[in-house]
Amino acid sequence: MGMTIHVDVVSAERQIYSGTSEMVAAPAEMGEVGIMPGHSPLITRLTPGEVRVQHEGRDAEVLFVSGGFLEVQPSVVTILADTVERAPDIDAAAAEAAKRRAEQALEEQTSDMELARAKAELMEATARLRVYRRHRERGQA
Repeated sequence: MGMTIHVDVVSAERQIYSGTSEMVAAPAEMGEVGIMPGHSPLITRLTPGEVRVQHEGRDAEVLFVSGGFLEVQPSVVTILADTVERAPDIDAAAAEAAKRRAEQALEEQTSDMELARAKAELMEATARLRVYRRHRERGQA
């Protein structure tokens, strides 16, 4: 048995994952980070995207996070996500509709606040679709 680290993934609504992992990959603000046992302590913001929790000898748990924070301590990784869902549970039709609404809002924006909100919604919908598609391409749907 290789080295593992404990991982907790939670959102405001619920805890979606708690268990051990060989590695965690997450979309940090400055780019994707990979966390393995023995990683230095770290706190970083997350952007919308894919979190992969690699299990020992099994397929990775693939999750979508809309943003949040990642904290690394010597023996535990904690992801505090704004929203999180398992890749197989993503509703592609709803994500496509959200993307179209965000694109339309970008065209119709009248203030800086509306522009920022539309850009954030578009980024989240696009990331959710990317996670869904990658998951399907890997044959895990």
